[in-house]
Amino acid sequence: MSVDLVGFLGVVLVAYVVPGPDFVVVVRAAAEHPSKGRAAALGAQAGLCVHMLAAAVGLSAVAARSPAVYDAVKLLGAAYLVYLGVRAVIAARRAVRERRRADGEASGGEATGGAEDGAPSPAGLPEAAGAGARGGRRSGFSQGFLTNVLNPKAALFFLSILPQFVDAGGSPARQIFFLGVLDVLIGVVYWFGLVHVAARLRSLLARPTVRHRWELTTGWLFIAIGIGVAAAA
Repeated sequence: MSVDLVGFLGVVLVAYVVPGPDFVVVVRAAAEHPSKGRAAALGAQAGLCVHMLAAAVGLSAVAARSPAVYDAVKLLGAAYLVYLGVRAVIAARRAVRERRRADGEASGGEATGGAEDGAPSPAGLPEAAGAGARGGRRSGFSQGFLTNVLNPKAALFFLSILPQFVDAGGSPARQIFFLGVLDVLIGVVYWFGLVHVAARLRSLLARPTVRHRWELTTGWLFIAIGIGVAAAA
């Protein structure tokens, strides 16, 4: 098996550097917690594995030749991006209302006991924090996975770009599988590096005003990307 690895690596690196929906998903998740960012990155790459396997067995070719199937996948992906964006915008506005309500209560001089009114005991906090972290990782993985598995551009990448670097004298399916696995592994390294950078900015994003603007910006960005994808369908 002989493939053009140099050319392929160049194309893959450019594809990852250019921000797409998965970029926004991973960075937003990493801003919440590094483990959620890594989970979103793994989910995004798992979504790519679906397209890679489909391309290796020819299913992506069938989908690309059927406009109805292509448009259906495209619209599903667009709807999911809009859904993520609406959730982010609603969460940002809810956080502002809760912060204002908390500030109002604090200025009113209301004081509560540490363990009164059903407040969780200190012993229960680590367990709750662990459950929240696991839930965050599951949420991050599912968001990353769905964002890429519902992205028809990912399918078209494996369908149209990968064959350009395949040796006609070998097995196309085997070579596409090899290049696809290499693409996924490169993506894992890239996303984990991006998560590390985003995690360094967590203290900045933890500021209420910055966090609010970040949530609104990424939320509306999701909505804009989703509407753009749907309009092009």
